[in-house]
Amino acid sequence: MKFIYYLVFFFWYLLSLLPLRVLYFISDVLFVPLFYGLKYRRDIVHRNIAGSFPEKSEKEILKIEKEFYHFFCDYVVETIKLFSMSKKQMMKRMNFTGLDKVKETLEKENKKCCFLYLGHYCNWEYVASLQYWFPEIHCGQIYHPLYNKAFDKLFLRLRGQFGGESIPMKETLRRLVTLSRGEKKVMIGFISDQAPGWEGMDHWTTFLHRDTAFFQGTERIGRRLDAAVYYVKITRVKRGYYHGTFELLTLHPAELPEYRLTDMYSEHLEQQIKEAPAYWLWSHNRWKRTKEEWLKMSWNTKKS
Repeated sequence: MKFIYYLVFFFWYLLSLLPLRVLYFISDVLFVPLFYGLKYRRDIVHRNIAGSFPEKSEKEILKIEKEFYHFFCDYVVETIKLFSMSKKQMMKRMNFTGLDKVKETLEKENKKCCFLYLGHYCNWEYVASLQYWFPEIHCGQIYHPLYNKAFDKLFLRLRGQFGGESIPMKETLRRLVTLSRGEKKVMIGFISDQAPGWEGMDHWTTFLHRDTAFFQGTERIGRRLDAAVYYVKITRVKRGYYHGTFELLTLHPAELPEYRLTDMYSEHLEQQIKEAPAYWLWSHNRWKRTKEEWLKMSWNTKKS
């Protein structure tokens, strides 16, 4: 594992020293074999996009597919660039609107915890630089450890270089309870648009024309810690430049009906995907588990 880690790190670090204009040339070249040759997850991408936009023609769907793969290649080289990107460069390429308002609200409402809903949209790795903008707050993100230990260590290194904390999903509640008892305010990002396991599918909502289950951790822990909850809308200004806008969902999660906060998140994410579909991670097999299968499993469990 160590050998693979250092080998990949060394190679990626050398690549990261190249100017982004050169890396984008590599991205353009990489698109051809990825889309036409290897056809990396083409069936999943096509099925996801076609099911999400039933009103679109095959020509329009193919256009979104190509735009997605072009962006995905950009995401790869932009992420590699992080190995040598300076703080000044990072803050130039990823900035945010509404930071002062968020700080003011947290102080005024005496909020210790602030949770941020995010999706796998635009370059989500860049959002980890939020610690640069909130040095007085303990920032971090929840992450699902990768099965490949070498790559898991590499991505932890990338995300940790900004100063924020990466919290393993299984340790989320315990760690956040501990942080909430500390002196600093806490701001944690939750990327919640992956498919949960069967045990986490106790609520379904309509998302992109399909019954969809989302992770419930943000809502449940938010209720327990009375966290202020925002949706961070990330937009791509131009190649290599992103902008985040803080959209307040609630200051008091426990006052909302159960599951309403999760539904609000899905509504915000869906609207953003519809506005610019190419920048969502369509290669993730989001709908591999269906509501019909879940209902059948639940029925069989009750019978037994």
